[in-house]
Amino acid sequence: MSPRLLVLWISSLIFPLSLFAQDRYLVSYGGFAGYQVPVWATKHLGLFEKYNLNVELVMIPGSARQIQALLGGSIHFTQIDATGPVTAFLRGADLVIVAGALNRFPFSVVAHKDIRRPADLVGKKIGIVNFGGQNELSVLLALKEWNIPKETVSIISAGGTESRLLALTTKALDATVLAPPETIKAEKLGLRILANMSDMNAAFPLDVVVTHRSVLEKKRDVVKRFLQAYIEALHTVKTSKEKTVAVYQKMLKQQDRGIIEITYDYYAPKFSMPPRVSREGLRTTADFITQRQGGLKPAVEVERMLDESLLEELEREGFFKRLRLP
Repeated sequence: MSPRLLVLWISSLIFPLSLFAQDRYLVSYGGFAGYQVPVWATKHLGLFEKYNLNVELVMIPGSARQIQALLGGSIHFTQIDATGPVTAFLRGADLVIVAGALNRFPFSVVAHKDIRRPADLVGKKIGIVNFGGQNELSVLLALKEWNIPKETVSIISAGGTESRLLALTTKALDATVLAPPETIKAEKLGLRILANMSDMNAAFPLDVVVTHRSVLEKKRDVVKRFLQAYIEALHTVKTSKEKTVAVYQKMLKQQDRGIIEITYDYYAPKFSMPPRVSREGLRTTADFITQRQGGLKPAVEVERMLDESLLEELEREGFFKRLRLP
């Protein structure tokens, strides 16, 4: 027997044949904020493998790029905020949301020390990543809740976290929105946490799991196993600080355990279990997009892109109850 055939024969004894034939699935996430942890944990805790899925994570910055990759077939699933898929859906894309891990804005409004209350933002410059996304929507909803007319502030596209933090320290901006662990750095720089947006009334689906409807229809079992892995990871995030801190340390490259623990303590209670999506949040997102980019379909149609039938199936089968057992 040739050496090559010998290797193949030995491998067939060690590894199940299914592993060689197993399809590979790509899953995207959008950056390194702490709220990305559900999909990170699913991968790094080995839960995709537990449910017999060969999955690789890819970081694709920006909602638009993630949606383009999903529509083009370069990726199969994405964990993303609702603005990207809702915009695509309203423009005719056949995408479907199958779960949602977070239904509140995790951001805080960070400002100079001399800005002591939301009303002090009148006449000030508020920096966001860019227009048309979750940052802008969070600011507009916060202003609405605080009864501050949006015309009384200047909302400025100011780039990523580091750019906005620098602009705050040089007073090129008066305020911005950040999430842990960036808020911890902001406080160390002497900036004020003016308000936590997670305390607002407004709902917003921040971490939604999206795929193409054809994937759900043709590979329903794959989507179901994906959700089983994802939900078990989410349960671990909410119940095991040690395991989740290890995931954060690996992904955020942060050696200061204190910062990681603060990040965990902030996010863990905010995740939804079961991971259902806020209908109100979807409608709010669709209304924002319709107003921001005129000419789209009526916002009410957006609920058609939500399919929680697999979550309901798992609930009937007792999957959620089994997760709670010791």
